[in-house]
This record gives sequence, structure tokens and C-alpha cells, in this order.
Amino acid sequence: MKKALITGVTGQDGSYLTEFLLHKGYEVHGLIRRASTFNTGRLEQVYVDPHVNEAKLFLHYGDLSDSSQLTNLIYNIRPDEIYHLGAQSHVRVSFDIPEYTSDITGLGVTRLLESIRRSGIKCRLYQASSSEMFGASPPPQNELTPFTPRSPYAAAKVYAYWMARNYREGYGIFACNGILFNHESPRRGETFVSKKITRAVANILSGHKEKLYLGNLNASRDWGYAPEYVECQWLILQQDDPDDYVIATGESHTVKEFVEEAFSYAGLDWRDHIEIDPKYFRPTEVDHLCGDISKARKMLGWEPKVRFKELIRIMVDADREQSGLEIPKNRKAESAAGRFGWTSDRLLVR
Repeated sequence: MKKALITGVTGQDGSYLTEFLLHKGYEVHGLIRRASTFNTGRLEQVYVDPHVNEAKLFLHYGDLSDSSQLTNLIYNIRPDEIYHLGAQSHVRVSFDIPEYTSDITGLGVTRLLESIRRSGIKCRLYQASSSEMFGASPPPQNELTPFTPRSPYAAAKVYAYWMARNYREGYGIFACNGILFNHESPRRGETFVSKKITRAVANILSGHKEKLYLGNLNASRDWGYAPEYVECQWLILQQDDPDDYVIATGESHTVKEFVEEAFSYAGLDWRDHIEIDPKYFRPTEVDHLCGDISKARKMLGWEPKVRFKELIRIMVDADREQSGLEIPKNRKAESAAGRFGWTSDRLLVR
């Protein structure tokens, strides 16, 4: 039985990856921060009391700022694979807390790499890199595109990317970078623009809200579906040699297009409900991100299946259902087992 350690296990990607690896027969260990409120809601569908013999998911308190705890965990668990997903991952917030973002998002991977090096344990590390690293570089962006970060978050991710490569080349550690473009799902955090939009649609339909305040509607992003992307994270670590890969859909849409599609799908006119709030603009903006997945297609045999419109419909329907709203009869609830075979999410599609 393989063992995996996941940082950021309570997040969107961490929860999907946990389900995927459990389905693959892994023993999964997750790093969680101690908090006064429960922060493990995304894992409820797979969590089993560790006292039960069949338990394969184990959660450990720790923090990416605490190198000694990371070293102890790696030494005691002795994982075959480490998926480093943990970070201060909100780009706009990184301008407000740049020092903390640099420490957790940037230095966090250094602490993990040093723990692996010092322990001498042979394991494989996946570093969650980001399309935000490309910044102002023109699209399409691939593995050879120069990084021009435009936020403290992106700068920290560039540092983490190069640390993974340095430890790979200098110490022979199997460290890979997955440069993932935007990927969303019903589990996306509500402070992220995609979830803000689809959640607002449900709130407007239920009468709990009238307006949604957004920032730059012209920013263009490559939007994909998170469950597909975590499968790619696993594929990257199954290769014979460590390498870096861009993961995306290859098509780009603006925030305005996302809004238009989400609202029109629910029978609403977005112009009646959207207001612009300057506080949501970034000091330095990333205008256009669109990934070139030629390498991933060739080396990993991977191709995205869920595209822009279907992604939005999945999210809108999930938020409608969560709000207690009826899903129109021309749609059916399709079990995710029929599509992925491992995630417990229900895909509500046309």
C-alpha cells in the first residue's frame, strides 16, 4: 500500500486528491492547521475514525511555517509521495499580507524539500505551481514561457518552483512542478471569483441577495475542472523521470464571460445585479492566461473533458441545490461515479 502526504488537504484540490488516492488504494495523511472552528468539511464524505481498522485517512496538525514538525511527519510517515498543495492561495489577498504569503507559499516548499533531503527518505514531491507565475507573458503559455509575476503570490510561487527544480538537479530529489491554470468546482472557496459568481446566482434566485460586487471583468483566464486536474497531479508523479508540466484546457475566457454564462444559464440578466467595486482590483493585473498543454498531452496522455460552459453549469446547479432551489426538469443529476469513478460529488449537468 502506497502512502501519500498531502499539505492543503482541507482545500478544494486536497479534498479531491484525497478521494482519488483513497480510491487508488493509498494510505493518505493530511496536514491540517489547528483552528478554533472546524475546517475539514470537504473531507467529511471520506473521513473515517482512525480507530477503525479500515481507516486509510489520517490527519495531522502542523503548519508550513514549522520545519521541525514537517521533518517529524515525513520521518514518521515515510510517504512514497508528497503532494504540496498548501499555500496562502488568494492572489488579491497576497497584496495585503505579502510577508505571510512569501513565508507560507514560498518558504513552505523549502522546508519540505529540506525535510526530505535531511531524512534521506526516497519519496516523490509534487509542487503545486500556478499559471499566475506567467503574469504579463503573452499567451499561450507553456513550460518554456518566461515567468513575469505580477503579485506577491505569484512571486512566491516562482521562488517555490525554482527551489523544487534546484533540489531536483542538485540533490536528485524526485520533485515535479505542476503549473496548473485556474481550476474550479463546487468545492471552490467562496472568496474566489468563480464561486462568488455562482453562489451569487443561487442567492439572487432564492431572494437572499440582489447585487454582486466584482473587480476587473476583463481579466481573461483558462478555466478547468478541479477533479480532472488532481488526476493529473497524480499522473505527474507516476512518470519515470521528474519533470514540470503545464495543465490547462487551452481556451481562455474573461470574468465577464463567466458572469454572462452563469447568469444567463439561470435565466437572469447579469447587468441588473453586477456592480464594480475598485477594492477588488489588483495593484498589478494579469490580463490574459491561456495554457498550451502539448507536453502534458504527449507525455501524460491527458486531455481535459469538462469545458467552460459545463464547468459553470456544474457549479451553478450545485449552488442552487445547496440553497434548496429546485433544479429545472431539463437537467438530470448524474452520479460522478459514472464520469470519474472516485469522487463523491454529484455532477448536475444538462
